[in-house]
Amino acid sequence: MPILDYIAQLREKTGHDLMLLPGVCALVLNDKGEILLQRRADSGRWGLPGGIMEPGEVPATAVVREVFEETGVTVVPERITGVYTTPLLTYPNGDRAQYVIIGFACRAVAGVARVNDDESLEVAYFQLDALPELHPSHRARIKDACAGGSPWFAPPGASVSLVE
Repeated sequence: MPILDYIAQLREKTGHDLMLLPGVCALVLNDKGEILLQRRADSGRWGLPGGIMEPGEVPATAVVREVFEETGVTVVPERITGVYTTPLLTYPNGDRAQYVIIGFACRAVAGVARVNDDESLEVAYFQLDALPELHPSHRARIKDACAGGSPWFAPPGASVSLVE
């Protein structure tokens, strides 16, 4: 996966030091109530489409861009479903990162689900009661989105694991 020029420039200054990065993920439902998932090229696991925000980009624009780039589906973000902080991640090259992810419930409005870039191995819709194996954090995000109501967030004083 290509690294954003912005992140590459920061890495030139910070080396492998921990970076806190903003990101988005999308719970995309089609007219049948199925959820759009991608099998990620970096991990081989199924998960929600999403990624890092670019400088100057608002979260809703980022989620529309990321979903289209990865799946070929155009979406309309309808509501924020949660705000999440990932555990500390250490990449094979030694780079350390932690992400603050804004989850969105989105409605698919155009396009056919397909692998649309090198970040996805497969893209498909799944019934909510027949999901493939997912990372527990993605399962939690789906649960939060389907619960409706107010967006989920960790309460004040909660801690985030510094290791995955």
